[in-house]
Amino acid sequence: MRRLALAAQGLLQAQPFGRGLAGARNAINHLGYVQIDTISVVERAHHHVLYSRVPGFEPAMTHQLLLERDIFEYWSHAAAFLPIADFRFSLPYKHAIKSGQIHWYKTRDEKLMNELLARIRSDGPLRSRELETNTTKRAGWWDWKPAKKALEQLYMQGDLMVSDRAGFQKTYDLTERVLPSHVNLHMPGMQEFAAHIVDQQLRCHGVVSLKGLTYLRRNAELRKAVKALVNERLAQRTLEQVEVNSGEVFILETGVLERPLPRLNNRLLILSPFDNCVIQRERLKTLFQYDYQIECYVPAAKRQYGYFCLPLLYRAEFIGRMDCKAHRKNSHLEIKSLYLEHHDFNEDSVLTAFVDAIRQFCHFQQCDSVSVTNAYPKHLTQRLRSVLQPLG
Repeated sequence: MRRLALAAQGLLQAQPFGRGLAGARNAINHLGYVQIDTISVVERAHHHVLYSRVPGFEPAMTHQLLLERDIFEYWSHAAAFLPIADFRFSLPYKHAIKSGQIHWYKTRDEKLMNELLARIRSDGPLRSRELETNTTKRAGWWDWKPAKKALEQLYMQGDLMVSDRAGFQKTYDLTERVLPSHVNLHMPGMQEFAAHIVDQQLRCHGVVSLKGLTYLRRNAELRKAVKALVNERLAQRTLEQVEVNSGEVFILETGVLERPLPRLNNRLLILSPFDNCVIQRERLKTLFQYDYQIECYVPAAKRQYGYFCLPLLYRAEFIGRMDCKAHRKNSHLEIKSLYLEHHDFNEDSVLTAFVDAIRQFCHFQQCDSVSVTNAYPKHLTQRLRSVLQPLG
């Protein structure tokens, strides 16, 4: 099942979605979302996810896809780029926020929101930093300026969309001015929404659990509809269940296990902590016996592996993690620590694959040198320094 899961994610094939811009577009359409994240010790997550799957991908391509309206920005289980073809499946959440069924902010300033809408309608797109208030600045998330809160509320409830962004500086415009005319705006019913989720998750994950199908979705009615649909398809035998050693039950299309397994190669992939393949940590541990936690939110003294460790995938197994930092001023990649866990692979083969991966990763980070501070097991430290020296 590991191979099925990895192949569905596009992590076994050399170019499962094609190359360059077209490949990035196809990848997002297939995956359903790419999470946006601000952490920049290495290239940001939304670029890293696509780099891992699309040869010839360049970070500027996500911005191009946004400008060409192939993707849009909204909330998945977190801030994300999503396929424009799936736009209408964002409507139920927007409607729930706008109608007050759920709250993005506990209170909202309707007067200020209306003023902002009127300004954008008359003056055109608005960047959040252009807003000016006399509000005293305080510390913390809840101390956003009132106008910024109002702008975010309008975005989350669907009146505004992100029409452009420069780094993490968003530009907002009226939804009707951003959306292409061909986009379907029909509000999906609950059964249709459930079918979309089940089909999309089976497509991008290959094998799914009932819990994973509605990962971080708190809509009880939707979870109930998804469960009913899965049971219906199990009864129709278009889906089947497989129980793994831990007792966890996974769902997959009937007959998939009888097909030839996807081929493996000796490639090593350096993945983002927010990669679609690893973001469901319980699923990751159950399927791959890989216990992973991102530690940037953990106090420094309690970190086991480092601030921003990247999962390492070799063939069909997660064999370690790497904490590194791209020093962009001097184009240098610092590997602070590399941890290789116990595995049955030949060490020389793994190190050869790792060096190949680092060469490509350096290019992606716009770095032309690399250093290793620590590697575990310890005997790898000097060996890696020697083989990586030509890069440094």
